[in-house]
Amino acid sequence: MQQLPKPVKIFLIAGEPSGDLLGARLMHSLKKTCENQNITLAWCGVGGQRMVEEGLSSLFPMSDLTLFGIAELLPKIPLILKRIQQTAQAIEQTKPNVVITIDAPDFSFRVAKKLQGRNSIPFIHYVAPTVWAWRPNRAQKIQPLFKHLLTLFPFEPPYFERVGLSASFVGHPLVEAGIERASGERFRAKFNLSPDQTLLVVLPGSRRSELNYLLNDFERAIALLIKEHPTLKVVIPTISHHYDRLIKATKNWKTPPLVITGDEDKYDAFKAASAALAASGTVALELALAHTPTVVAYKVHPVTAALYRRLIKTKYVNLVNIMVDDRIIPELLQENCTPERLAHEINTLLNDPIARGKQIKILQNVRGWLSPPDASLKPSEEAAHVVLRTLNNHIS
Repeated sequence: MQQLPKPVKIFLIAGEPSGDLLGARLMHSLKKTCENQNITLAWCGVGGQRMVEEGLSSLFPMSDLTLFGIAELLPKIPLILKRIQQTAQAIEQTKPNVVITIDAPDFSFRVAKKLQGRNSIPFIHYVAPTVWAWRPNRAQKIQPLFKHLLTLFPFEPPYFERVGLSASFVGHPLVEAGIERASGERFRAKFNLSPDQTLLVVLPGSRRSELNYLLNDFERAIALLIKEHPTLKVVIPTISHHYDRLIKATKNWKTPPLVITGDEDKYDAFKAASAALAASGTVALELALAHTPTVVAYKVHPVTAALYRRLIKTKYVNLVNIMVDDRIIPELLQENCTPERLAHEINTLLNDPIARGKQIKILQNVRGWLSPPDASLKPSEEAAHVVLRTLNNHIS
């Protein structure tokens, strides 16, 4: 590390809240690592509040890049193009020692492409595009743009190494989210639930479209479950943005659910739960890390579903299933996502100890699969080490 300049100028780009969290943790770990080696750091780039709190002065509000859906995107295309140009110019002017782009591929890759061949600054991308699931040609397309890739899953590096892009598995950020510290007993005590009450955690999604497609089927599935489990208690963890909508939408359910917000209560609910019914997505990994027996479901517009079926290359959508190449977690998608099928699969987890035990046995391995190669390190610390090693090798 003696060859690194002082200060080391690091340009970071994050375009959404999950990237802001990843960026902030990476910055914190880089500072911690570099303090021990007498290396000073200087930050520049684009990020959100968490990264600002770690010392970044953002070029512009990260919210300019946090867009969902065509209707929201189209009016902002001129602004996004302006931000791509502004970011590329800032990199040329500040001449950082390294650029780290964090997820947000539509923005990150365009910035990197603008500067391709125009400077010798190494670009590192954090969070691999899901070439193993769809659009495998993206690996070849981004190979010339980046010096190194940091991946969240252990099976990802070979997809990029085979086209000449160096890649390192650094671990998944959920490993350091504190899920292992959650307490089911604390949750039951806080909300006056008896130790033996059957508790179902329901997660209908964090996007408006997911709620629109799943909430009604979830309600009808729960109504069927209550016939067999009359004391069933339902808990819906959600983000504050959807809290009022969910309170209103569920007030006439057979058993009005307990709607909660905040990560501590959410993870405590996972630990307390007898089972979970969840929209497919990152939350399924959170449930896996909490060892909560789960059924995943998903619905989109039929045209969108037909398109995805042509593009997606994996047999499963749930990452636990993908990692073990088996249907450990029931997946009920599109036409299979019916109240009757949902209720049946949840009932199996509630009533069949063999089915529960089989799933829990696999889920107990997930933390190990998602942890960095060096088990003594957090994912952000492993990522910091790889960044510094890549930079040092580049300078050498």
